[in-house]
Amino acid sequence: MSDRELNFAREILGTRSYREVPDPEVLQEAERLLSQWLAGETRMERPKLYDHYALLLLALTRQVRALEARVAALEGAQAE
Repeated sequence: MSDRELNFAREILGTRSYREVPDPEVLQEAERLLSQWLAGETRMERPKLYDHYALLLLALTRQVRALEARVAALEGAQAE
C-alpha cells in the first residue's frame, strides 16, 4: 500500500468533466476504489471521499431511472 492518499473523484474522472465519463465506467471504477479502500490496499483523502460520493450517487441514480423506464416499458407492452 502506498502512503499516497488518492482523491476518489480525480481517480475516476482523470482530467475529464463528470459529464464526459459514462455511468458504467463511474460504477466500475468506484467499485474498484472502494473495494481497495475497504481492504486497506489503498488510502483515500477521507474528506474528499465523502465529498465525492455525489459522483457515485449520480451514476447510481441514472442507472435506477434507466431501469425504471425499461420496467415501465415492459409493463406497458405486457398490458397491451
